[in-house]
Amino acid sequence: MPMRIISLNAWGGRLHGPLLRFLADSDPEVLCLQEVIRTEGSQSEWLTYRDQELELPQRANLFDEISAALPGHEAIFCPVAKGDLFDGDAAVSSEFGLATFVRKSFPIIGQAQDFVHRDFAGDGWGEHPRARNAHCVRLFDPGHGSPVTVAHMHGLRDLAGKADTPERERQAKALASLIGRIARAGERLIVCGDFNVLPGSSIFEILGVLGLTDLVVSRGHTDTRTSYYDKAIRFADYMLVTPEVDVLDFDVVDEPEVSDHRALMLEIA
Repeated sequence: MPMRIISLNAWGGRLHGPLLRFLADSDPEVLCLQEVIRTEGSQSEWLTYRDQELELPQRANLFDEISAALPGHEAIFCPVAKGDLFDGDAAVSSEFGLATFVRKSFPIIGQAQDFVHRDFAGDGWGEHPRARNAHCVRLFDPGHGSPVTVAHMHGLRDLAGKADTPERERQAKALASLIGRIARAGERLIVCGDFNVLPGSSIFEILGVLGLTDLVVSRGHTDTRTSYYDKAIRFADYMLVTPEVDVLDFDVVDEPEVSDHRALMLEIA
């Protein structure tokens, strides 16, 4: 039976309705989400992120809403920072980070969560480039009769752009080290996420030591952003696999638009 893995930057749930419908309809075995909000005790559905002149609507309890939309999945939230969002003028303490959802019929037999850039910020979002983390899960695939490891990361955002920097190189090495703690040699390995880098980045060489090859560029895709993103550089999201992964289908989904990022959808045997 095929196994479906989806990676998506959820954009704080700004396209909340289409996002929930897409995830429920797609019903993946593993869902890797970046930019997820969790707010304990919020009475409002929407809060606002403010950074100088920038204001962005954020879905206050996006993690809980997605968990409810996927009741057959184990839901794991990996916070990267805790800071203030705003309900009008009132500050509301919220968490921001990664979320991983795994179908309950796929036992989680190993996992690791750690920071790949800086460390947890518990009293505000922090200075740019802000902290980033990654999450890695090793699952037993009952249909295949063997384990598979899936890891995802939200790569650091540098205000200067997506070019390689020493921080990004250290981030890539930290990600490879995290994966090495969980993945087993000779088993299937998938690594994905919003890496915030260009196709020629050194991250691919560093992850290549693990046998990983990117599917986005190697299969001719040139755009991982939607119409909600108006900048010229259209690469951000990637999905890499080792030779042990039998790829049945891979798509950079253009419709429906559920974020300013396109979902990456992989089906494997």
